[in-house]
This record gives sequence, structure tokens and C-alpha cells, in this order.
Amino acid sequence: MASYWLYLVLAIAFEVAGTLSLKMSEGFTRPGYVAVTVIGYAAAFGLLGLTLKGIQVSTAYAVWAGAGTALVAVAGIAFMGEPAGTVKFVSIALIVAGVVGLHVADRVG
Repeated sequence: MASYWLYLVLAIAFEVAGTLSLKMSEGFTRPGYVAVTVIGYAAAFGLLGLTLKGIQVSTAYAVWAGAGTALVAVAGIAFMGEPAGTVKFVSIALIVAGVVGLHVADRVG
């Protein structure tokens, strides 16, 4: 079971890298970033597919999408100069709370 969670963590990392590279590709005009975007997304989906062999789709997708969204939002603030404010941070916290809630719901039935 631990290996499926490792696949999921790696899928999230590749998805975040792909998304950040998509922004940095400047509309697909910078080939290096385009390559990282394509490889990142392909690896993310491949690893997500492996994840689904051992983790329920509702949990895996919620964690993948939620963690990816939250991490990209934080990276945008930290590294890309995006504005940060209370509403943005509360929204990120709500994403994390929702993912945790779905995971807990799968555990308790």
C-alpha cells in the first residue's frame, strides 16, 4: 500500500512541475519548458494510473488534484510574484481540508 502512496506523491510532483513549466513556456514559445510540461503531465498521468491500482479513485484523485492545486497556488505566490491575501490562504486551507475530509470519509466508511 505504501508504494501506491509513493506513486501518488510522485504524480503530484510531476503535475506541479508540468503546470509551473506551462506558465514558464510563455504560450509554448520556450521549447525547454514545453518539454518539461509534456513530460511532467505524461508522467503525472502514468503515475496516477499506477496509484489507482491500490487506492480508491475518489481518494487518489482528490489528493492529486487538491494537493496539486494548493502547491501550484503556493508556488505562484512564492516564486512567481502572484498576489497573496487572506482569501487566497483561506481558500488553500479549504482545499486541504476537503482532501483530508475525503480521505477520512474513505477510512470510516
